[in-house]
Amino acid sequence: MSTLDADLDATARPVTDDGHEVTRAREAVVGSLPVRRLLPLRLRRSVGAWCFIDHYGPASVDGVAGMDVPPHPHIGLQTVTWLLAGNVLHTDSLGSEQLIRPGQLNLMTAGRGIAHAEVSPADHDPLLHGIQLWVALPDASRHAEPAFEHHADLPTARIGGLAATVLVGSLAGQRSPATAFSPIVGAELSAARDHDGELPVEPSFEHVLFVTGGRARAAGTTLAPGSLLYLPAGPDRVPLTAPAGTTLMLLGGEPLGEPLLMWWNFVARTPAEIQAAASDWRAGRFGAVAGYAGEPLAAPALDPGRLIARARRG
Repeated sequence: MSTLDADLDATARPVTDDGHEVTRAREAVVGSLPVRRLLPLRLRRSVGAWCFIDHYGPASVDGVAGMDVPPHPHIGLQTVTWLLAGNVLHTDSLGSEQLIRPGQLNLMTAGRGIAHAEVSPADHDPLLHGIQLWVALPDASRHAEPAFEHHADLPTARIGGLAATVLVGSLAGQRSPATAFSPIVGAELSAARDHDGELPVEPSFEHVLFVTGGRARAAGTTLAPGSLLYLPAGPDRVPLTAPAGTTLMLLGGEPLGEPLLMWWNFVARTPAEIQAAASDWRAGRFGAVAGYAGEPLAAPALDPGRLIARARRG
């Protein structure tokens, strides 16, 4: 996965006078899997601490390799893996090995540095549909020890016709057991029946909503897969209409208030940190990921001038 400048969509369209924006995903490829990349954007690098959103599938992987992301490094972030269909195997340099299925959460804290791989197992399901998210660690925690956790049981809540599964943080009185380093929320909203009402949200958080299946209308805006609705902090409720069978993701948090420098798979603050992480990866100092049959990803060429210019833009 990468956050090079070419991955950032420059378009953001305000749709109301109260700061709402709708942006379109950029099409990208992870391994051989097409993805809709919704964040980061040139105009908006993060929402709360959420700084990366990839939505892939639903895609047929019947008789083909499916997901194949070789070992690669991370610093300064958490990865959040959430599946809507299929199964994926996670392995990392801590020695973790975990198969993930829909309704379960894989959460990896990179902290000062970790390497991992994500692949479809040999006997994988024929359909794959999921989301890969990054959470930027705040300055006080970004050099934490790396860690991995898997949560097979997550809290749920009913909000009108919606069934909400809380991945991270809290929503509608339910709190996830997943480790969080800043005030955030991440939840899947599934319309068990037609929903036409309001979604309660934390007014101190900024939020985004995006559809993973079907169509919905939120805050006066129609959403389909591939579009992202940004909602600024302030309101405590969002008007939401979702026909039965629709699925959406709600992500939000207190504005991070810290400049982020993102390059390739690293979230840092200065070009020197990025350069050191790239050097460490090339020198093999992130540790080995056991069990992957192939070579790890090579770090792309680093342009120091471009990196410094990006840091100045903030």
